[in-house]
Amino acid sequence: METSGQTSGPSAPTTDQRLEQAQIWLQSLGIDLQSDLSVIAGDASFRRYFRATVDGQPRVLMDAPPPGEDVQPFIDINRRLRAANLHAPEILHADRKNGYLLLEDLGDDLYRRLLDRHNFAIHIPPLFQVLKNLALAVNSNALPEYDAGLLKSEMDLFPDWYLGRHRSTMPRGQFNAVWGDFSGRLVASALDQPRGFVHRDFHSSNLLKCAGNSVGIIDFQDAVKGPVSYDFISLIWDRYIDWPRAQIESWMEEFRHVLGGDVSRHIGPQQWQHYCDLMGLQRNFKVVGIFARLHYRDGKNGYIEMIPRFFQYITSTLRRYPEFAEMLDILEQDSCAP
Repeated sequence: METSGQTSGPSAPTTDQRLEQAQIWLQSLGIDLQSDLSVIAGDASFRRYFRATVDGQPRVLMDAPPPGEDVQPFIDINRRLRAANLHAPEILHADRKNGYLLLEDLGDDLYRRLLDRHNFAIHIPPLFQVLKNLALAVNSNALPEYDAGLLKSEMDLFPDWYLGRHRSTMPRGQFNAVWGDFSGRLVASALDQPRGFVHRDFHSSNLLKCAGNSVGIIDFQDAVKGPVSYDFISLIWDRYIDWPRAQIESWMEEFRHVLGGDVSRHIGPQQWQHYCDLMGLQRNFKVVGIFARLHYRDGKNGYIEMIPRFFQYITSTLRRYPEFAEMLDILEQDSCAP
């Protein structure tokens, strides 16, 4: 649930056929809603989320309309997370066929609102422990592989949507000449790392501080088995806070030790930093492409304004690697920059 916050909004429209069907389903379970369904600020998919009071407790209704959405991956990953003692929301009832789930309500205390430059020393260490448990304790058997094809197809969202639609007048010859080799290097670096469970969207809008200081985790249904640095770089290259490079490098080394095992024994600080930087480049090229696609294909206009931050993440990292100078030169041309 790549969400801008879980705060409830206005009541849902009474003429919404999906919600009428959901209410019939809940009534068939003997559940009477004690409040109207109110909209929770939603995400980049076609899933929707609503809050209501059930038996005196706040609950969340997920509406994932088939065939475009499927609740089964959410159910599968939810079980894996909870089996590893991670705080994914309890699934109270499920209608797999019609795409409805009734969930535990994890509240509104998103780390997006809690985390700032003054309190990170309090909030970041518990998140690193969650990252460690995700990577090492969650069962990743039979999950889709974050393989070369998927990594490359994600990066190709940048030329396909950012350049293809948002910067369509940019001459593509120079870019096309270097993109294949450049993206191949990033993919090779990702595949060279140790592998484990990857949430794939681990950032401050998908994490909540819950009762007992547990960390609630949402929007995990696209999880895969892949590079152990991926969720870490998703957290530190955040869409809301631009952390200083010195802090990022300090966290890289801290998390290398938190992971322990083969990572801390066999991967030195410089190699780990290289893995993290190139993983960050892969993800941030993908993010820029996704945000452009959300705007031009899906009409979700709030994402286009986030592109400059992630574009800056890309160029600032490229400056650290002389072998990527040609790509940096292309991106800094006026016809390409956001």
